[in-house]
Amino acid sequence: MDFLNALVNITNLLIIPATTYGAQLALGALGVTLIYSILRFSNFAHGDTMAFGTIVTIGITSVFQSWGISLGPLPTALLALPFAVVVTAALLVGTDFAVYRFYRAKRAVPIIFVMASLGVMLMMNGFVRFLAGVKNISFADGERFIIKARDFKEMTGLAEPLGLRTTQVLTVVVAVIIVAWLFWFLNKTRTGKSMRAFSDNEDLALLSGINPNRVVIVTWVIVALLTTTAGVLYGLDKGYQPYVYFQLLLPTFAAAIVGGLGNPLGAIVGGFVVSFSEVMITHVWKKVLTYLMPENLEPSSLMQLMSTEYKFAVSFAILVIVLLFKPTGLFKGQSV
Repeated sequence: MDFLNALVNITNLLIIPATTYGAQLALGALGVTLIYSILRFSNFAHGDTMAFGTIVTIGITSVFQSWGISLGPLPTALLALPFAVVVTAALLVGTDFAVYRFYRAKRAVPIIFVMASLGVMLMMNGFVRFLAGVKNISFADGERFIIKARDFKEMTGLAEPLGLRTTQVLTVVVAVIIVAWLFWFLNKTRTGKSMRAFSDNEDLALLSGINPNRVVIVTWVIVALLTTTAGVLYGLDKGYQPYVYFQLLLPTFAAAIVGGLGNPLGAIVGGFVVSFSEVMITHVWKKVLTYLMPENLEPSSLMQLMSTEYKFAVSFAILVIVLLFKPTGLFKGQSV
């Protein structure tokens, strides 16, 4: 029974949250790796793009709710998400035309694009805070739990509860659908193959008749889909706060670099490596060890390696280690 209680504790407080967070990071990291491999720069406005797409979704969700439109047990935000993706795509394409296209025409070095993206980040950050303020916004409606902790305890007779929220299952399901679609799109469609060719060799792709402007626009549209979805899923799960999305830039980049910058599969794996590392290091292991160890060896402290407030330091440490010892990442992407 003690073993089962320990297993439930790990599942409830580590495996489920880390899997949910990993799916969110994977979507964000896919956006980072697409921009890096196709447009050839690191977009530091990525986190604020997630924040923008999420606040647009919240606004449209509020309108739908005022009209009495809902999805029943599912969050109304799912209905608003496609419209928010369109708005975010328009912003990204407009930003590209206003900022990045000039530097592409001049064939500027990547660091110039990075500096330009920092400027875009600051402007977008201020704009999002102007729209949303700084307070936490909860916009998840519908059925909150699939499995309630109290019901689980009554059903199993275990001391440890297990709760499974609707948003957690929704995150994994939506992430799987989008990732499957993206791999199909990149490998099976003519536009996707053009994007891959442009990524592999830009000059040869141009000689083959591939339209670079079309590739750029499609890339930004896909990035809008990935960032908005990742931001909305994170917001549904944990609530919306603009500054949190800025902080998510670090673990998102860490996930992309750990997996191999420019490698889509690596971005997915990197997302889960970072998420499980963060959650495991900040997890309170006292209960688990109390169940598994003899009574005379039970720990008296929390057995927490790092406080939750410093979880982003884990991403930073992972990032530094990978850049020092394996800059191409686990799946041999492009070195930074």
